[in-house]
Amino acid sequence: MDVPALVWGLTIVGIVGLLLFDFVFHVRKAHIPTLREAAVWSAIYVGAAVVFGLGVWWFGGATLGTEYFAGYVTEKALSVDNLFVFLVIMASFKVPRADQQKVLLFGIVFALIARSAFIFAGVALINLFSWVFYLFGAILLWTAFSLVRGGDEDDEADNFVIRFARKHLRTSEHYDGDKLFTMENGKRVLTPMLLVMIAIGGTDLLFALDSIPAIFGLTSNAYIVFTATAFSLMGLRQLFFLIDGLLDRLVYLSYGLAIILGFIGVKLVLHALYQNSLPFVNGGQPVPVYEISTGLSLLVIIGVLVVTVLASLYSAPGRAKSVSSAARKHATEALDEELDADTRAANYTMLAADEQRIKELPDNRYGTEVREDAELRELIERAHREHALR
Repeated sequence: MDVPALVWGLTIVGIVGLLLFDFVFHVRKAHIPTLREAAVWSAIYVGAAVVFGLGVWWFGGATLGTEYFAGYVTEKALSVDNLFVFLVIMASFKVPRADQQKVLLFGIVFALIARSAFIFAGVALINLFSWVFYLFGAILLWTAFSLVRGGDEDDEADNFVIRFARKHLRTSEHYDGDKLFTMENGKRVLTPMLLVMIAIGGTDLLFALDSIPAIFGLTSNAYIVFTATAFSLMGLRQLFFLIDGLLDRLVYLSYGLAIILGFIGVKLVLHALYQNSLPFVNGGQPVPVYEISTGLSLLVIIGVLVVTVLASLYSAPGRAKSVSSAARKHATEALDEELDADTRAANYTMLAADEQRIKELPDNRYGTEVREDAELRELIERAHREHALR
């Protein structure tokens, strides 16, 4: 399907308009979004993505519509996984919660630019070399293996660029609102806000290396790849605040994503074999293999995600994570001097309920780990001491 330049132009204008609207009406003035605000706008952005997909289905046919929804769901799932790393980065830089929206919006815009560049480069490579599908398949299979093997995400916030900036440039240890530069001892210095944006931008580039091959495994239509990727990023800021307390409860998300990426990696390799032109594979002739349909891919992706989320939320480690995360959140906010006294008091009250839930956790490995978490115990004790002084 050849998409007219006018449709491309209107689509890009619409996406830029949504980003500008998000900045002007929600992000420009620093504030902490309420749960209701995050839920409403998350629903609006998801609704817009679904309506757009139905439009693709209506005007482009069932095949393109299925490809769009398969790509959108896959990219959205990967974006949620990316929020884990964003959370680690912002926690390590101690970004004030009211300013986290600006960091997230910057991350979304940078991700959209980086992924757009990868998309058009990928389309050009596919048009020139059909064997690129072998490469994309190998990348996804390796990524799936890496997710199963696990890794230390804490290192993501201390990459080479950040270490270089701290060592060779004048940097401040303190925030000055949302400013990127400030004056300190009469000298112009970088604020942590600029450093955290550099860290977010660097991780966005790494995420694109997984994300773009994944969606090319579902469709090679540049317009579908671009729009599915763009809409998966829209509303990610609101989603972060909506599921902030849920993120680390998704204990099996990495395994679910590994299955999805591995599945798409196999699909890409099969497609590469079906269109094979490499002289050392079957004498340069196509290999008659089974090709996985996009409809089946969509069912597998949704099925794996549903099972992953339910297993995470209702499993023993998921329930233990839920209790410890709630206690950590309420203790932290009970100590947060940037919040008003009533909000801190409300969080302290909820902390008491969290402590009771910790006591009621089963005497298994996961309940014991929560009760013996020295860092969590110290945080709760600090909240008690601070409350007693008020």
